[in-house]
Amino acid sequence: MSADAPHPAFEPYAAESVPQSAVGAPGKEGRLELVFASTESGTRLVHDFAQVPFHVTGELDNDPHPDGVVVCVQSPSGGVVQGDRRTVTVTAQADAVAHVGTGGATRVKSMDRNYAATTTALSVGAGAHLDYVPEPTIVHEDARYHSECTLTIKEDATAVVADIVVPGRLARDEWFDFDRYYAELECYGPDGLLLTDTTHHRPEDVPDRPGELGEYAAYGTLYALVPAVSADRLHQVARDATDGDIQAGATCLPNDAGVVVRAVGNRAESVTDALHAAWRGARQTAIDAPLPAGSGRAY
Repeated sequence: MSADAPHPAFEPYAAESVPQSAVGAPGKEGRLELVFASTESGTRLVHDFAQVPFHVTGELDNDPHPDGVVVCVQSPSGGVVQGDRRTVTVTAQADAVAHVGTGGATRVKSMDRNYAATTTALSVGAGAHLDYVPEPTIVHEDARYHSECTLTIKEDATAVVADIVVPGRLARDEWFDFDRYYAELECYGPDGLLLTDTTHHRPEDVPDRPGELGEYAAYGTLYALVPAVSADRLHQVARDATDGDIQAGATCLPNDAGVVVRAVGNRAESVTDALHAAWRGARQTAIDAPLPAGSGRAY
């Protein structure tokens, strides 16, 4: 699936015209391309292209790994609106060490026509490591959002990918008041498909039952594609990160690919802290380095 061929449930939305600015108009098709390469002086951002609503200021040097580099993706817009189509491509070439984050939450605005979509392709070369850990996605009332992420990892590569969702503006008592939310992650290794994980929320499926969200307001998932990492360790550090303010669990991914950690909590900050603690544990195992400075609090 992609923004051009979304889940069938989004096809009726796609037929709706956007009166303000049509799909494909200037400013409606954002594109981000980042390529990292290992050089004699460490990892470098060797190619970048940003088209509104994306903006990149270049490399940051706050990664404690001696060869690591950090890029913070910014946006001059107020959020993702109806008719937006965004494409993100991040490549970490062989032996590169890179972290890509965002400067703030992604706000998916209320809609009455069409939908918004983000298609992300992450590629990690042999022996490389990529952290793709954006800030939370906040899905406003009546929003329609389609998100697809494909991760491809080569031999001896590792990656950490996070997805934190706040299903509404909690201060306004919004909670699963959006129209539709779809998110899919597919991960491929050298021998083919490693895992697929899909979330599809509809208004009639508010997950307030035990075993789902229950009474909690936000949720998040961290995929640690680090075969050597311990599920028990990541579970414990996630649970300990916020003094019992969240519920978290970890389990081994299929095909010995690594570990997935899920957390629910009443605040996005609590879920973020829990997953950042798990991220720290996974990163330490993968490349023997703590998180880049400014990424979460110290644990």
